[in-house]
Amino acid sequence: MNCPTPNESLLDRVLRVILAETSLILGLFWLSGLWQILAYAIAAAAFFAAISGFCWLYRVFGWDTRKASWKPNTKLLLSVGAVAFLAIAIAGSYYSNFFTRKFFLEDFNRMNNHYKQTLFTTGQGQREASVENYGGLIAEYSAFKKKYSSYRPYSLRGDKMFATDLNEVDALINSQKEAIASGDLQLSHLEFEKVRNIFQELLKRNGFSMLAVYLVDFHDSMEKVIAAADAKDAAAVIEAYKEADAKLKEVESAANDAEIKAIRANLEAVLNLAQSGKADEMSGKAAELKSSFVKVYLKRG
Repeated sequence: MNCPTPNESLLDRVLRVILAETSLILGLFWLSGLWQILAYAIAAAAFFAAISGFCWLYRVFGWDTRKASWKPNTKLLLSVGAVAFLAIAIAGSYYSNFFTRKFFLEDFNRMNNHYKQTLFTTGQGQREASVENYGGLIAEYSAFKKKYSSYRPYSLRGDKMFATDLNEVDALINSQKEAIASGDLQLSHLEFEKVRNIFQELLKRNGFSMLAVYLVDFHDSMEKVIAAADAKDAAAVIEAYKEADAKLKEVESAANDAEIKAIRANLEAVLNLAQSGKADEMSGKAAELKSSFVKVYLKRG
């Protein structure tokens, strides 16, 4: 049986290798279910076409990119293609793993904030606040569980206990509906304490330090301070500082070395400028605050 006559130019084949590589990274790190299968299928088809130099669609439509008038330098094209392939492989894999972990932590912290508020108010016996926070927790955890039951970040895919943990937390949270509404809040508080242990074990098991969790949680509060500083709004800086201070204290509870202290020093400096009425200087110091945070987060987040 004769092999089909090639109908792809060298540039065409190089681009298909890049497409295959990109689709593979998307499927491996970012997608799940049918979308992941589709990405893998595209990667396989593009890679096979690149290796064989033959495209069935080109045959159907009578196309042949080898006949293009422009002919690139072969050695230069292969060199550029090889560099691009390595760059995408290294940077794509690293940053995909980094950002999928980051986005998972952001989703976790958004849900976990409702959990912490519910834990606190039940411990304080505050019925009305507990009912309100519990409602938020139910909604946020439902969205969190739905997303991560169908999609699993690459760094969590080896965790065989992940689905079990999600279901166990779901059962614990939903079992407290009557207690929150009219039952014993102290007993409910003790049940919610069990959730924290499950979360902590899940994070530790998958290489997430509590420092990383707290850093992501602090980030959003810090951005409010920075936005107010950039707007030269001293009153808003002072107000935003309260939340950022509380979040940074959680970071400091996990680690308080020189790098963390640099974040604290810059945060306090922004506050001092706001309290002193030096609005024009706040933006520059806020930039230093962000720089000190990024330095820590990229290494340890």
